[in-house]
Amino acid sequence: MNILESCLKNIKASDREMQIEVKEFWDALGKPLGSLGTLEDLAIQIGGITGKLQNKVDKKAIIVMASDNGIYEENIASSPQEFTAILAENTAKGITGVSTIAKYVNSDVFVVDVGIMRDLENETIINRKIAYGTKNFLKESAMSYEDAIKAIEIGIEETDQLCNLGYNLIGVGELGVANTTTSSAVLTALTGLDVDITCGVGAGLTSEQLELKKRVIKEAIEFHKPDQNDPIDIISKVGGFDIAAMCGSFLSAAKNRVPVVIDGFISTIAAICAVRLDKNVKDYIIPSHQSKETGAIKALEELDLEPMVNLKMRLGEGSGCPLAFQIIDLSLFIQENIGTFEDLNIDSSILLDMRKK
Repeated sequence: MNILESCLKNIKASDREMQIEVKEFWDALGKPLGSLGTLEDLAIQIGGITGKLQNKVDKKAIIVMASDNGIYEENIASSPQEFTAILAENTAKGITGVSTIAKYVNSDVFVVDVGIMRDLENETIINRKIAYGTKNFLKESAMSYEDAIKAIEIGIEETDQLCNLGYNLIGVGELGVANTTTSSAVLTALTGLDVDITCGVGAGLTSEQLELKKRVIKEAIEFHKPDQNDPIDIISKVGGFDIAAMCGSFLSAAKNRVPVVIDGFISTIAAICAVRLDKNVKDYIIPSHQSKETGAIKALEELDLEPMVNLKMRLGEGSGCPLAFQIIDLSLFIQENIGTFEDLNIDSSILLDMRKK
């Protein structure tokens, strides 16, 4: 049995009985019922994930999948392709946006090269390179179906390793010039939405480049006719190695019963692909922030998830994950430390349930 098949076979729904137990525990805490909103929902979700009433996330990691994209040839990116390699090396050094925010919340960052255009010098970067970038999907499939599976399995293996090392909260991010184009193409193929909805300016396109980007995506989908019901087919035809590897990370986290955080737009597309492969994966996914990228709202709607915060960010890299880590930490700290109605000598029977308002 291959790695992907084995992973899918071992993904189970979260523990619904424990979710009920955690909810009842929160309802006994000294506050109006449901008054802490998402903070309560997070604790309930994590209880269902782990099967435990009390939880701590004391070992956090962000896994950053890095790859280049052949569609860059069509002049649909604002940055030089070399930026992927430069950012990967500097993320590993700890001086990029995601690395800096991760330090603040005491999270480790792991960079995985699944398809950067050149070899990298930083030995801390995990080398799982499939090829030196994908193909130009306007002219041919971005990758073979087999390589799409291989990239997913790399994500599974690398995230399995983090789980085996005791990481109990994982965030998923990416690096790759032109990967808002691949992500918009995948979202369009998955949902049938118009490119005006799925396609945005990425890291900063001119209006002419944006129109070109939309046209490229439309023509590529018409050319390849990806199977809307097969996310692997879609990734292979118009996606990227980074999207596939992130998809694998979400699958692995679900298999290992570890909560996993979505970053922004591109990470969300990978999460949709994972949920399409197994609907139970959604139980393990926690959204972080609302990306400013066009299509990000629709992508989260596809998962029926709401972002925790909106800081008007569009950095990518996994930078939204440590923001969510802080809120998750707070949720579990409150559950462990706040007094009960009995401790406060309050009769809770007179209180209204805020969730019914």
